[in-house]
Amino acid sequence: MSERRLPPGQYVPNEWPAVHYGPVPKFRPHRWDLQVYGATADGTQYRWDWTEFQTLPRVDVVTDFHCVTRFTKLDVRWRGVAASTVLKLAPPAEDATHVMVWAEYGYSANLPLDDFRRPDVILATHRDGKPLEPQHGYPVRLVVPHRYGWKSVKWVRAIEYLTADRRGFWEERGYHNLANPWLEQRYSYQEDPGDRPPLD
Repeated sequence: MSERRLPPGQYVPNEWPAVHYGPVPKFRPHRWDLQVYGATADGTQYRWDWTEFQTLPRVDVVTDFHCVTRFTKLDVRWRGVAASTVLKLAPPAEDATHVMVWAEYGYSANLPLDDFRRPDVILATHRDGKPLEPQHGYPVRLVVPHRYGWKSVKWVRAIEYLTADRRGFWEERGYHNLANPWLEQRYSYQEDPGDRPPLD
């Protein structure tokens, strides 16, 4: 294994630690849906129930996964719905610049829209050929390989299009707004002025 594949400060563990805030939600298929709202192109809200979501086109990507707690998993095979597919089915407005991805219990993480539309960013349902385990985000988690893992939101329920950047859950609690593992953007005190939303 080449050390050049590891961002600074990362190591490869034997297992995959389950890192999350709060309890693992119970999946209820009849209640689950994925919503897209905010600055959509036509001003409407989009929604797929669980049955409808399962009919969306699927893709496979193989990526490395970098957690801010310093572990990296290499060559992870994910299967799910490409974020770019969601953007095509529920187009954002021309002035949309960011997304806020929402999960169960109000957890959230923000991303620039250009990051969200990258071809390797997906709403994953499977990892390494098996459905996600509950503690790892079942039934759906976002995977953003080029950012630290807290941006890869577990238990996704909604995507909000934004016309200006806004901090998510951990970003409001001292984590870096951009979360680039190759630059070790772990904490908000490391931010440059252009890395963060303007203060109110």
